[in-house]
Amino acid sequence: MTYLDPVQHITTELSLPKNSVQAVIHLLEEGNTIPFIARYRKEATGNLDEVQIRNIHERLEYVKELIARQKTIISSIESQGKLTDSLRQQILSCTVKTTLEDLYLPYKPKRRTRAMIAREKGLEPLALKIMELPLSGDPVREAEQYINAEKGVSSADEALQGARDIVAEMISENVEIRSTIREEYFASGMVVSKVVEGKDKEATKFEQYYNFSERVAVIPSHRYLAIRRGEREEILQFSIEIDPELAIAHCKKQAKWNSKSPYAKEMAEAIEDSCKRLLLPSVETDVRVDLKMKSDRAAVEIFAENLRNLLLSAPLGTRSVIGIDPGLRTGCKCAVVDDTGKFLGGTTLYLTQGDRSMQQASRDLLGMISAYKPYAIAIGNGTGGRETEAFVRKSLSDANLQDLIVVQVNEAGASVYSASDIAREEFPELDLTVRGAISIARRLQDPLAELVKIDPKAIGVGQYQHDVLQTLLQDKLGEVVESCVNHVGVEVNTASAPLLSYVAGIGPSLATKIVKFREDHGPFKTRKQLMEVSGFGPRTFEQAAGFLRLRGGSNPLDASAVHPERYALVEMMAKDLGAPLQELIANTSLIQRIQKEKYISTEVGELTLQDIMDELKKPGRDPRAVFERPCFRDDVHSIKDLKPGMKLDGIATNVTAFGAFVDIGVHQDGLVHVSELTDRYIKDPSEVVKAGDRIKVTVIAVDVERNRITLSAKQNPGSKPSFSDKKDTRQKEIPKRQGGSSFSSSPFANL
Repeated sequence: MTYLDPVQHITTELSLPKNSVQAVIHLLEEGNTIPFIARYRKEATGNLDEVQIRNIHERLEYVKELIARQKTIISSIESQGKLTDSLRQQILSCTVKTTLEDLYLPYKPKRRTRAMIAREKGLEPLALKIMELPLSGDPVREAEQYINAEKGVSSADEALQGARDIVAEMISENVEIRSTIREEYFASGMVVSKVVEGKDKEATKFEQYYNFSERVAVIPSHRYLAIRRGEREEILQFSIEIDPELAIAHCKKQAKWNSKSPYAKEMAEAIEDSCKRLLLPSVETDVRVDLKMKSDRAAVEIFAENLRNLLLSAPLGTRSVIGIDPGLRTGCKCAVVDDTGKFLGGTTLYLTQGDRSMQQASRDLLGMISAYKPYAIAIGNGTGGRETEAFVRKSLSDANLQDLIVVQVNEAGASVYSASDIAREEFPELDLTVRGAISIARRLQDPLAELVKIDPKAIGVGQYQHDVLQTLLQDKLGEVVESCVNHVGVEVNTASAPLLSYVAGIGPSLATKIVKFREDHGPFKTRKQLMEVSGFGPRTFEQAAGFLRLRGGSNPLDASAVHPERYALVEMMAKDLGAPLQELIANTSLIQRIQKEKYISTEVGELTLQDIMDELKKPGRDPRAVFERPCFRDDVHSIKDLKPGMKLDGIATNVTAFGAFVDIGVHQDGLVHVSELTDRYIKDPSEVVKAGDRIKVTVIAVDVERNRITLSAKQNPGSKPSFSDKKDTRQKEIPKRQGGSSFSSSPFANL
């Protein structure tokens, strides 16, 4: 019995070199992590990137599940005594789960059906006769032979009805017919939605779907998910439809229907019954599921891309920061953190209790600035954020401290962090709101280091995130966080346990042990010292060490992305150059003298050597963009201040399939529809804008009552997009990401 060959199947499906696929599968099955394979096993994989390796991993899991299901199905059919060599071969050659389930459908245990009852009455031979469509004979006379009062067949008509029920079920369970009808649904099917009777008078967010239809082939993920949500909230009802006559025609063709047969009428009735009662409802359910999964994947990819851009936002770096969590009635909670993120102190500023209170708040703020000398002030962008920013700027202006950086920080998820177990462990004695202010300050210092403490779903950069398959979403977002953390690298002596848990090979339990060891024994002096931590064995060290940075240790390579397994090689390079190891690092002239071909071996190829040399040239470099302070208009604080035609600077907070949401400093993000993102035609908003990008926008419309803002990023808002050049779609107003930050003491360092 020969099952699917995973290597050959994945090689063909992904159009990748067979040797590379084979090497990746071997490395994965050995227990290697994807970040480690992508970074430190380039020769083995043929320099496949992380995305390609994750695709191989995903397809490998699919093939394993497929094979497991094949074994279950073969065993089930065999136990029924119905497994033929031909059927076994069909099952073994199947590469798609849907087709596999179609093959199993006739043998799958199910509730008693009309066809089952007819078979129990002995009518299957009559059904087979109808399906043969002979050119002679009389169906009624044939049916009379099956009249049997004991079996419940009292007439020829009852016999024919039972036989047609059997034929209808056989047609609905035919693999080829189901495949053809399924293809027809995706080719010409329509998603049709209507408002539930009695709900049409209500104003809801689903109004555009009250009488709506769109082809299955082109409906975007966000529209399909919106319609499904409307159905779940009992405002919409929807179906996926094809022309039933077309389905009947397909069935007749597949069944080789012949109108000249005396049995043609019986066969035609059975086909029509099969289509309307069994086949179309069953396949429609399959198509609904397939379309849901396709939409889920699209939505998850959008969420993942937004999360990646947010996590890799430019860090302020190792600078002292005051974080302010705005509050109108309860006051603004302030927290000061030092350059490592350690909490130093805090206070509360009351801005809504009269002039005297404001004056005291200003004195308190300036006193805090004088005592701690922060580099920047981070203010949450929630309710009261712009008013708090205006107060802070005025206080600084009055004190002639305008050079102090003041930044609005996206506080989405800060309240989730404040009430989390992680926050309680970090600051058990502090109030929730103070923890929130600390988180806001740290987000400015290093977005990635702080945001990993929060469930990615709480950050709010997705679309229909609660509607998609949650396991799919959780797995994908976990991959993104892992990828970002290992891409940037982690400073082992300052990183939190949540951050360390995403380093390749570590995980939450070991991360907690690392932090505890650090607290009990002081900062790590070398990477090798990590192996003194309980549970940090050689295998874990191999996977994690290259992504952990250790500055100020005894070995300068510990602060780089050079893996310890290659230290001896770098030391040999330094020796051959006649220079101390420390002198080689960041010395471009010396590094250029290295003759790579001299160090190529069976274990180390040109790709690895080039990575080592690149790392030696720029040790400690953060790969993220350089921090730039954002700037909102001083005369715009709320949605009521907006007027059509206003030109504003904004920050893209969320990019969806239908456009981008932009923070323009009024507590409510505006929407730039995909048709208004650029003067050129684009299909996908992510072609021109990413979460975190600076973007210049024009206000098109303001709906204060519904709290909706419509924006345009075009040079000529409202104009039709040009189709002349679909390749060059990025606007000049949306800058490309720049080089890395040089903040050398960040809890992160570059790869």
